[in-house]
Amino acid sequence: MKSEAPYYKASGKEVEVFEHTYKNKIPFLLKGPTGTGKSRFIEFMSHKLDKKLITISCHEETSSTDLIGRYIIKGAETIWVDGPLTIAVKDGAIIYLDEIAEARPDVIVAIHSLTDHRRELFIDKLGETIKAHEDFMLVASFNPGYQRGFKELKPSTRQRFVATTFDYPDAKIEAEILINETDIELDIAKKLVNIATKIRNLTELGLTETVSTRLLVDAAKLIHSGLPKRLSVHVAVVEPLSDDFEVIEALKDLCDLMI
Repeated sequence: MKSEAPYYKASGKEVEVFEHTYKNKIPFLLKGPTGTGKSRFIEFMSHKLDKKLITISCHEETSSTDLIGRYIIKGAETIWVDGPLTIAVKDGAIIYLDEIAEARPDVIVAIHSLTDHRRELFIDKLGETIKAHEDFMLVASFNPGYQRGFKELKPSTRQRFVATTFDYPDAKIEAEILINETDIELDIAKKLVNIATKIRNLTELGLTETVSTRLLVDAAKLIHSGLPKRLSVHVAVVEPLSDDFEVIEALKDLCDLMI
């Protein structure tokens, strides 16, 4: 029995674009800030297409070995264990490399031959090359401009993907998302969205990240469960944004005026 689809509210043509990209088995890249629904979108699409999804949250220690596989000692013998990328290639799953720019450079090298006409994976330690299952699809995401361009994808890598940009939804859609995710009242949902819009426009604060839809969902959950509205916004929206006392106090004052 198929599980219930994850909730996702489209804000453009991204569903249609992904379906055609999958049909043509072209790698797909999601660009955009944290908390704009990239991971939820991929969960939604894999469910819609009825395909297994394997998600890897990349970080600075993520290596090609982590993705492809390694030898491990089991009892008295050494055995090979496939990594998640190899499993996806063999089984025809969708693999989602979240924040791919954070991974070590050898990860980009490892996926190179999967992102062109060859659609194959070379396993160096086994001396084997595996042709990708016809249903296999490679999806990746990254946050352009994160930490002022500290980690970016090379143009030569980006050009191997169909790409779409995710941004914060417009106010009406974002309020709908909050209501659907948390059962919060429309009036409070609108106020939370207004707070987010205001903070997102405060570029002079120099925030590394701004208010994501995810933070608003957390605040709405706290409010819906009975925590006072202002306190919910303080702990779920303001505090995660900064450790600077003056910035936090300024944001708290702003939010208190709006909810």
